Amino acid sequence: MSPATGQIAIREFQPGDEAAFRQLNEEWITRYFRIEAKDSEALNHPHSSIIEPGGRIFFATVDRECVGACALIPTGAFEYEVAKMAVTARCQGMGIGRRLLTAVVEAARSAGAHRLHLETNHVLTPAIRLYESVGFQHVPSMPSPYVRADVFMEMLL
Repeated sequence: MSPATGQIAIREFQPGDEAAFRQLNEEWITRYFRIEAKDSEALNHPHSSIIEPGGRIFFATVDRECVGACALIPTGAFEYEVAKMAVTARCQGMGIGRRLLTAVVEAARSAGAHRLHLETNHVLTPAIRLYESVGFQHVPSMPSPYVRADVFMEMLL
């Protein structure tokens, strides 16, 4: 299955997607960092940590295979964190992350969100460029449960 020849689609989390969500995120986190407590909570329990509190998880698929993921986690009235953004290494650089992130931003906008925010790390330059290109702006540092977080961004909708 190649993104160049396969059908790319964006869809929401379905029963049975837990393993794909975990695998996609563990791939990038362990490549650059280590799994932290907050990661384990979200990746081991996406229903209770993301979906049940009112969040959503989106997947990019190629021929029905999950190749990317991104979560919207409510953090306040009309506010969401964009979190657990991942595209498998073999599909990076093909526009899949952009399509996924654009769909997530539109879903937040449709849900009435006024603000999106995220935290990342300076070594993830392609991700930061993607966030900037869709309208996220850098903001001063904020308290974070992640040791690796050193870049903070927001988008006002």
